[in-house]
Amino acid sequence: MGQSLLEALNVRVEGSGKKILVLAHGFGTDQSAWKHILPFFLRDYRVVLYDLVCAGSVNPDSFNFRRYTSLDAYVDDLLHILDALGVERCAYVGHSVSAMIGILASIRRPELFTKLILIGASPRFLNDRDYHGGFEQREIESVFLAMEANYEAWVNGFAPLAVGADVPAAVREFSRTLFNMRPDITLFVSRIVFNSDLRGVLGLVKVPCSIIQTARDVSVPMSVATYLKNHLGGRTTVHMLDVEGHLPHLSAPNLLAEELRLALSR
Repeated sequence: MGQSLLEALNVRVEGSGKKILVLAHGFGTDQSAWKHILPFFLRDYRVVLYDLVCAGSVNPDSFNFRRYTSLDAYVDDLLHILDALGVERCAYVGHSVSAMIGILASIRRPELFTKLILIGASPRFLNDRDYHGGFEQREIESVFLAMEANYEAWVNGFAPLAVGADVPAAVREFSRTLFNMRPDITLFVSRIVFNSDLRGVLGLVKVPCSIIQTARDVSVPMSVATYLKNHLGGRTTVHMLDVEGHLPHLSAPNLLAEELRLALSR
């Protein structure tokens, strides 16, 4: 990248607290997904926000198709940002794919993280013999075909399903950030995410983890939260949010903010 990574990924630090909190967004959104959550933490934390390189808010020229072939390159970006900011210890909140990026980062640099809070996390989306990830291979392939055939129609169908709850503003917001992404980048990243399998490394995590799972999530079944609890190496707790959907920071931000506050205090 010609410009610095911090500029390219729109890194911001907000708030006036002593402790550092990282908010890392999931696939299909950008850092604006945290706008309703951020005010709850500005007094007690310095909050680090950034955009994943695949986000629509990042110049698509920054996306290197040869480099971002696995989640490890996203881990490199996260660790580069934290090192460039001089962060030595932080709590990390990761949504969806960023939950897994946080897990991988904590395996590489456990001393950096006091706690991982994982929202809608999944180590593998595909079902396996003794593992229920929620999707069959043919279902995933049909999603990719739909994205390629008509991106706009796919977004208009997927956004309400993902939000899950009857919150039109959240559906509009998620649709907006999906439409901001370049369709070829969306498809490429979707393939990486849906074909990744991090089950084998979960035991290497030594950082305490809080898993936040909504009551009904079209992308991540409840069984996945239980699987994570049973296989993560660090002390792990699961907290149920009595709401629907994969994006509680958009559809139920006050409830999620309270749960985040509790998780950070445990």
